[in-house]
Amino acid sequence: MDLSAFEADNSVSCRLTSPVPDACRTEDCCLGIDEAGRGPVLGPMVYGICFCPVSKKEELKNLNVADSKTLTEAERENLFLKLDKAKSFVGWALQVLSPNTISTNMLQRVKYNLNALSHDAAIGLVQYALDCGVQLKEVFVDTVGPAEKYEEKLSKRFPGVKVTVRPKADSLFPVVSAASICAKVARDHAVKGWTFAEDLGEVDTDYGSGYPNDPKTKSWLLKYLDPVFGYPQFVRFSWSTAQTLLDSKAFAVHWDDDEEDGEKGAARQKNTSMLSYFSHSKPTGHSPTHKTHRFFTERRLQNVDTF
Repeated sequence: MDLSAFEADNSVSCRLTSPVPDACRTEDCCLGIDEAGRGPVLGPMVYGICFCPVSKKEELKNLNVADSKTLTEAERENLFLKLDKAKSFVGWALQVLSPNTISTNMLQRVKYNLNALSHDAAIGLVQYALDCGVQLKEVFVDTVGPAEKYEEKLSKRFPGVKVTVRPKADSLFPVVSAASICAKVARDHAVKGWTFAEDLGEVDTDYGSGYPNDPKTKSWLLKYLDPVFGYPQFVRFSWSTAQTLLDSKAFAVHWDDDEEDGEKGAARQKNTSMLSYFSHSKPTGHSPTHKTHRFFTERRLQNVDTF
């Protein structure tokens, strides 16, 4: 699977697609939706769709697709190759949501939670298929949140398409299993081939599973926590595991906003105000030979006294 479009800038989200089979533009089609990487604190979440003519459902089933979580990595890779070779009647598309996209959306002032992100990713992929001329008649979805509400939401958004939302849909409908495999293979490749924008030297790639309760993952998070700038963009810093470690291991900084009393508010909380870094007077004991942190040098940022 070619992830070069995402790897070019893994700080933002990216859509990856296969060619759309001609048969999907002329025959009634079914489409499955599933995701990979919803729970991990490391790496992207990938939403995937797979579609084929309704008349080819049995052929898709005969490829022996199954829920990606029940398969080994080698089995998933082999099944993805089979799906890719069946390009005369099978198409797929993926929305790769970067860790940075997930965290910044979840922590913005107007909260955009993971369920909303997931729903919008799924809706965007279905709309992509329709825009490409795929003759959608049936959509099968692995649920996010209450199945009935999600089914109603999608049915209203796509009138004329029969929508079925079920828990464990990836083990019930082969077209959802196929979407699950595409999404999981893409996530595995993205995590294995992750390019760190930060200057971390030779990175230890023994992340563990990436799930918050994995001791290897926790150890990696501790190892690469910068006490000032936090985590590299590989980490979903909005996850409670990452936030807990930041609260206990990183320096506390008071962020000034309209509701706070600037540096006085910071002093009351025994923190440092961000405004103090831009004051004209140098802190006591400041040395002109102090080495600038790599965050600034990598971005060619310099101190200024006037604007």
